Amino acid sequence: MRVLYDRVAAIDVHKDMVKVAIRVPGAKRGTRKTDVLEFRTFYGVLQEMARELRRRGVTHVVMEASGVCTEPVYYALTELDFEEVMVINPAHAKALKGHKTDAKDAVRLLDLYECGALPRGSCIPSPDLKEVRDLARYRMKTVQARTSEIQRLQKTLEMAGIKLSPVVSEVTGVAATAMIEGLISGERRGAVLAENAHSRMRNAGKMADLSMALAGRFTDHHALMCRLHLDRIKIFDAAVGDLDATIAPLVARYSREAGLLKTLPGFGDVVVAGWLGAIGPAPHQHFATADRLASWATLCPGNYKSAAKSKGGRTGDGGAYIKPLLIQAAWAAVRVPGRLQARFRRLVRKFGGPRNKGAQKRAITAIAHTLLKIAYSILKTGKPYQDLGDDFYTRRESPPPGRTT
Repeated sequence: MRVLYDRVAAIDVHKDMVKVAIRVPGAKRGTRKTDVLEFRTFYGVLQEMARELRRRGVTHVVMEASGVCTEPVYYALTELDFEEVMVINPAHAKALKGHKTDAKDAVRLLDLYECGALPRGSCIPSPDLKEVRDLARYRMKTVQARTSEIQRLQKTLEMAGIKLSPVVSEVTGVAATAMIEGLISGERRGAVLAENAHSRMRNAGKMADLSMALAGRFTDHHALMCRLHLDRIKIFDAAVGDLDATIAPLVARYSREAGLLKTLPGFGDVVVAGWLGAIGPAPHQHFATADRLASWATLCPGNYKSAAKSKGGRTGDGGAYIKPLLIQAAWAAVRVPGRLQARFRRLVRKFGGPRNKGAQKRAITAIAHTLLKIAYSILKTGKPYQDLGDDFYTRRESPPPGRTT
């Protein structure tokens, strides 16, 4: 293959060291010289590595994405004037089993990169968007930890014979929390604890159910466990509130793009912050089409065909942060009357009917795919979302009055 870059370097990144393969023109005409060096991953050493590459005349550098270990290497290189520093998906340059070493990994990257055989590199966010990404991801992990703690609280109540979750809509609600606090403080009479019920819960049938649900075998050990769970939940609640307050001014830097995204049903502050952190305010600059963005987020059907037979079209496992947010936005969007709700109902019928949970999951993934493509379009055009109406499909399939088919 024809060499596109004369002086290139490829880096195989690890936690404690990096292998750097450098390829430059050789002493004789038409030859190429390859050197493999090793550096520690202390930031000062990485800066010296970058200077050594520039001293050797290297203009283009490529490395595989290795999670957080890649970032110090990338930023040390971008401090100098390389023409291109590319980070690629490791799957695009995977070695054959039994023929893999760190030095061979770096040389193989060189072979592919110098001839332009690697696809476009990964999207590296700007420092301000990186702040949004880190905080949005940490918020998601904190919410997940809070959810796990609530599940542990429910498990403790179940073990104590307290059947609160089937009677109340939310175990951490004001009324339910007051009932659990009463149990912790020593009250065991279900009828007395049920008096903490509020508003609609205070009807005769609900009060009777609460009285029975709160009568169990609640011991001092269960009280201790519930106290620990409630305290942890309060800590997570405060942490989520602090994170929201920290993220808001960072998102405000992109108020125009955030405003456009919020015109979409299901896109609230949390989803918008997650989108800006994961994809950015201008996805069309990194992804030529909405379909490529959907493929990157693994929200499009996969292709697995052999012998002219399709063996499944499941979505991939990528998009660990943006994909759940778009699924969450899709569930909110289908509750709003409009085209998306109509599309969801059509898809559910197509995939097996409303009683089929698998049909609903497939349909909601398709709605998340649609939301992603719409968000791509409105950010590219700068025009807010305008719903086509819940009768969109009816109008499209029915001929106009006076027209025969």
